[in-house]
Amino acid sequence: MKRPSLLLWLVAVFLSGCASGQGQPSLPYGSWGIAVFAPEHMEVWIESVDVIDKRGLVFERVYAGVGSIGEPPHKNGQPAGWTTRPGGSAKPISGVDLPEFIFVRWQSLVEPQTYNVRINIPQWVRERMVTKEQPACPWKSDWGKNLPSFGYRDNITIGLAPGGIAKVWLRGGCLETLEIGRFEGKVNKAGPYDGTSGGKHRPLSDASKAYIEQFGIPYGSW
Repeated sequence: MKRPSLLLWLVAVFLSGCASGQGQPSLPYGSWGIAVFAPEHMEVWIESVDVIDKRGLVFERVYAGVGSIGEPPHKNGQPAGWTTRPGGSAKPISGVDLPEFIFVRWQSLVEPQTYNVRINIPQWVRERMVTKEQPACPWKSDWGKNLPSFGYRDNITIGLAPGGIAKVWLRGGCLETLEIGRFEGKVNKAGPYDGTSGGKHRPLSDASKAYIEQFGIPYGSW
């Protein structure tokens, strides 16, 4: 994005007075992470993930690009419902304090449609992100145990589904995954890439296209 969206720009102006003069965030680890995924065959393209942290500072496009495909429930290859193991590769978000709001603009390639969603992060999530717990790792070696983030839930994972649905979890290595909530986005009336692509979405893969043509989209299961 070459310029901030109107909503984020207004929020930034409103909060700039209380956000000015803030230094680096004080966290027990160097950075927290964001991971984004979609159900099997329900491909997405993330145009932008923007964050407003608890200081009121706005960080645009901290994450963008293709979303991971989540492991389907029961490993049966069906897209309906959310995976029992939400995941995806997390991108480190450095220099950003714990999130208060996360905004996602993405293309749902199977429809195709472009959505915006605002994810409100409750205070209990920020508290759990800096609360150290004893992990229960399946391995017996010391691998990972010396990392600053070990024992913390430092990963916010976002699942994106057709219909503008976003499901959000808080995760940490070898720790129980906690559900943050389910959010319903709205259609971006400007279209893909905020109207700069002439209405053209990213292409859907042949495999997912064939699946959708045969089985359709299981709306209502997310």
